[in-house]
Formats: sequence, structure tokens, C-alpha cells
Amino acid sequence: MINVLEVLILLYFTVLNTLYAVAVFVATRQLSYHIRRRQSVGLTELLNREFYKPVSILVPAYNEEETIQASVDSFLSLQYPEYEVIVVNDGSKDGTLETLIRTYDLTPSHRNASKTLQTRPVRMTYRSRTRPNLTVVDKENGGKADALNVGLTYAVFPLFCAVDADSLLDAEALLRLARRFVENDRLIAAGGSVRVMNGSTLKDGRISELLIPKGWIERVQIVEYARAFLAGRTTFSALGLLLIISGAFGLFKRSVVIEAGGFLEGTVGEDMELVMRLHRQMRDRKTPYEIEFDLDPVCWTQAPDSWKVLAAQRDRWQRGLWEGLLHHRKMWFNPKYGRIGMIAIPYYLLFEALAPLIEIGGYAFMLILGVLGRLNGEFVLLFLLLALLYGTVVSVAALSIELFMRVHYKHPKHRLQLLVTALLENFGFRQWHAWVRFRATLRLGQQKGQWGTMTRQKITARKHN
Repeated sequence: MINVLEVLILLYFTVLNTLYAVAVFVATRQLSYHIRRRQSVGLTELLNREFYKPVSILVPAYNEEETIQASVDSFLSLQYPEYEVIVVNDGSKDGTLETLIRTYDLTPSHRNASKTLQTRPVRMTYRSRTRPNLTVVDKENGGKADALNVGLTYAVFPLFCAVDADSLLDAEALLRLARRFVENDRLIAAGGSVRVMNGSTLKDGRISELLIPKGWIERVQIVEYARAFLAGRTTFSALGLLLIISGAFGLFKRSVVIEAGGFLEGTVGEDMELVMRLHRQMRDRKTPYEIEFDLDPVCWTQAPDSWKVLAAQRDRWQRGLWEGLLHHRKMWFNPKYGRIGMIAIPYYLLFEALAPLIEIGGYAFMLILGVLGRLNGEFVLLFLLLALLYGTVVSVAALSIELFMRVHYKHPKHRLQLLVTALLENFGFRQWHAWVRFRATLRLGQQKGQWGTMTRQKITARKHN
């Protein structure tokens, strides 16, 4: 029995790391294509085109006093022909609403909402005297999904962009992502890249100087984001298997999402659940559609800077992953849903949701064998090689592609520091992360739909002279 378990554990990590290697290869080819595409279509040409689709930017906010001004400034500075920004204050207990009222000279308004979705009561709507495309909705607390649904009922444009209140968008990000909907009538949802902005400085709503943060815990998240978006979502999108569009930056057809019932309350993974529901609905109706990820548009997000906050975030992500998968368990291994049911969902189930259980189980298994005096040296060597070393190589490869082909740090030493971080993350951090996700799996059903606590850093801003 022990030999069988050893073989199964080693086989699992062999398959997982092989998939990682394939993902890096596919991502490299896709990145080369995106770079050529970006160079062939400049911003001026995009702005001069007469065809575009207006966009409503939805910003759910809960206790975002420290970052809300910088984020809204970045949204209002976007280079896009026609769009509106709708900030939904979800019953914040800090000074989020007061900051918005003071900064943007808000005045009460009587903007009517559609009755397409059931939401928590709205207390008041505001419009800005200085920025006519800014609307703020103050509502009772109901969670992120409810806040997004409120934004949907007040939105008026055919596309909506869901962004986090602690995030910033590159000036061209919305333009470059929205053009995909003009080029492809079958597209119903698209996501862009998300990068960590901790340590960087802001000027006129944009990142003016890209620097790496001083804290190791923040640096390791830069590595994680590079691996997840470059080697993960790029590959899944290219193969038509994308199940996640980040809640920090996603663009959707508003009518399709409303028809699907909006964002689901009672889950902490409303972004993934919505994408899975869209796949399910379109395939049930046999309606041609596409859901894509685009490397080109970039959203900058503030990553947790403490172990406590990071653990809470990863706990929430793991529970959200399981909630989405379990809510749509009808799609598991179901040929009716094509490659989504037969490939994408099984992958997320076996190699994402179950990964921490298998990894922690592998460490525990080795410990038990050691106590019993039956530890196999070859098994230990192969396990560590597959679980740690090969994963480190993949991480370094993905980060190297990201650093040298896309992201340009001012100081070469910053690239070296991040590469060292990629080497070290598998020794200590990875095991801690696996334990957090393992524990989160055991706590499924607790704190359903709650935002959780996320401590923000005030974004350093430089004013235009």
C-alpha cells in the first residue's frame, strides 16, 4: 500500500509540473504575438477609430479610505472615448464616502436604477460637480457581489468593467481590452493582466515609477502574479479553457451578465463563479461565445503586506475556488460542456483545489514513514525534486519572461532580487501557503460571502507640476 501511495504522489507532481512546463512554452509564444500586435496597433490609431463600445466602470468599495482617491483618479484619467465610473460604497465603516464627497464635490442626485436585479437597499446616489462621468452610490452593506449588482442596475452602457477599489488601471488598459469586443462579436467576457504596485509611486492617477517593494512577502506575490497570469491564464485562454477572470480587472457584456442573474451572493469567489455560470448558460443554450484573457491591458493592485492579511486573502481565494466548483458540480466531467467540463474543470479540481491537500498529505506521509523507520530515500529525493525543484525552475522561467519581455524596472538589481525571490519561494513560503489553503478547505461553508479584513497602505502620489 505504501509503494502504491508513493507512486501516486510522484505521478501527481510529475503531471502537474509537465503541465506547468507546457504552459510556460505556450505563454512564451502568446507573449511574442501580443508584443507584435501591440506594436502594430498604436494608441493613436485606436483613439481615431470611429467604432467603440461605451463602458461602465463598476468600483465596489468597502473601507477603502486610504486608496479610493488614487484609484478613482486613475479610472477618471483613462484614455477612452465614452465611459462612466460608478463607485458603490458598500456600507463602509471608515471615511470612504466622506473622502469621495470631499474630493469630487459630490451632490445628491436622483438617478434611477433598473429593477433587473434584487439588491440591498440604496441610501443615496451622488453625482460629481467637477467630473460629470462619476457617480457614487451609497448602500447598505451586502458584500462585494451585491455591490457589483447595484452597480449593474445603475450602469447604462453595453459593456461594464469590474475593478477593485484598491487598484489602478493603465491609461490605455480599458481601450486595449474593449477593442477585443469590437473585433469579436462572440466575445462576452475578457480579463486583463494584474500586477503588484506596492513600492511604486503614482503621478496623475498613473504609476510614475515602477519599484519593487521592500518587504519579501510583497515580492513573492509579484512572482506569483507573473506565474499565474503569464503561464496560467494566457495558456488557458489560448486553449479555450479559461475559468477565471480576476475580480480586479474584467470586462463583460452587461446584458449577458444580467440575463445570467448578475453576481452570485453568498460566495467569496464571485468572479470565478460568474465565469463558470456564463460558460454553463451559453453551452446550455448552444449559443456560440468566447471568453478570453489578454496579456496587454494592465491593472495594478495593492498586495497584502503582512502574513495575517495574506493568509486571510488566500483562505478566501481557496474557499471561493471550492464554492465555484461545487456550485457547478453538474459540469464536472460532463461532455455536454465540452472542453470546459472535460478538461478545464477537472484541471482546477485536481491540480488547484486538491493541490494543497495532496502536498500537505505528501509531507505528512514522509513524516509518518520516517517515524515508522520505513522512509524510502529514493521517494524523498524524487518528491522534493518534483514538488520543489522543478516548480522553482518553472517559476524562474515564467518570471524571467515577464521581466525581460514586458516589465521594465528602473534598476537591474530589482530584476535580480525578484529572480532570487522566485528561487526561494518554494522553500518555506510554498509550504506555508499550502497549509493556509489546506486549512481553508477544511473550513468550507464558514464566513460565506464576507469581504474579510484587508489593511491598505496609502498610495504615494506625486502631483503634476
